[in-house]
Amino acid sequence: MDTVQIVFLAIIQGLTEFLPISSSAHLILPSALLGWEDQGLAFDVAVHVGSLLAVLMYFRKDIRLLITCWCQSLVGGQQTPESRLGWQIILATIPAGLAGLFLGDLIELHLRSIAVIASTTIVFGILLGLSDKFSPRVKSLHQFTWRSALIVGCAQALALIPGTSRSGITITAALALGFDRVAAARFSFLLAIPIIVLSGSYKGIQLVQLETVPWIEIFLGTLLSAVTAYLCIHLFLSWINRIGMLPFVVYRLILGAVLIAILING
Repeated sequence: MDTVQIVFLAIIQGLTEFLPISSSAHLILPSALLGWEDQGLAFDVAVHVGSLLAVLMYFRKDIRLLITCWCQSLVGGQQTPESRLGWQIILATIPAGLAGLFLGDLIELHLRSIAVIASTTIVFGILLGLSDKFSPRVKSLHQFTWRSALIVGCAQALALIPGTSRSGITITAALALGFDRVAAARFSFLLAIPIIVLSGSYKGIQLVQLETVPWIEIFLGTLLSAVTAYLCIHLFLSWINRIGMLPFVVYRLILGAVLIAILING
């Protein structure tokens, strides 16, 4: 990968990792329009690390409190809203972890096509809009129950299908369960931490098996992905109550139409 390609794709990945618009749909566009080859393992590891650093930095106070309360509940049995949230995040991670373990290779081989990505971009975009429009949006973050956490976790497992958007489908599920926009987004972002760790660790193990590691690509990709992802999280949470989900729904419909046009003309 040359520098222009690294910069462009890292910024796209950082912007789309936490917005409900599908990072895979955006990463397929440069290859389709510009003829770029697959970004490769090193870049995948770099942007995973960058996304992880961004969410850890932004939610550092929340994460510190969650870990402290979770450890206290583990040792002394003391339950607090934060400790329950910590357990619920663990529970919600299990479906995607199992799906990735048993179905990841199958999905990678058969579902990474423009047709699939275009379809899921449009369909799950419409579902996001419906959930946002018809949900009562009255529940706060600490009103998550084991049932609601498991439902959102199962929805996250669907994000293995390219074009679905991990943040998009988890926010959609949380909205459908009656949570307000900020609560849905914050749970989605906190839920991203363990799944990014799992996915990044798996790819990292593959990377260390390579004879040569492109450290410049990794450093640049990590830095740009982290900065753009951090800004994206901040702006999204700041604006979400004002703008709602409609701009993202419209964007997904346009993006899906562009991908269909590429498929037809390609």
